[in-house]
Amino acid sequence: MIVRQLQECEQTERCVKSKTWQSTRLLLAGDNMGFSFHITTIYANTETHMHYKNHLESVYCISGKGEIKDLATGETHAITPGTIYILNNNDKHILWAHEELSLACVFNPPVTGQEVHDESGAYPAAS
Repeated sequence: MIVRQLQECEQTERCVKSKTWQSTRLLLAGDNMGFSFHITTIYANTETHMHYKNHLESVYCISGKGEIKDLATGETHAITPGTIYILNNNDKHILWAHEELSLACVFNPPVTGQEVHDESGAYPAAS
């Protein structure tokens, strides 16, 4: 059994930050569960371009308001508490946070812990 506290993980190397977000990785590849689980904060009034070419991701909005744009279709969707979006086709997208967003994220394959987006908006492929 694995038991962790978000507040404790935020004080360790499991908390990774960029210019537009902070991601606390509660479950990682090394935990051998086949997926990783993160609580991510997207800072208010930011725009983040992402393209997870090497991962599938599900994102559930806990709090805040924003929008996501699917760059393949041009469709834009509101992100509010209770919304889930699933990047089931390695979707290239933009996420705007109109307010600070608190998101629960699941990645497959799992990340190892210190990944940040590369110039294309992706995390590196699992080794």
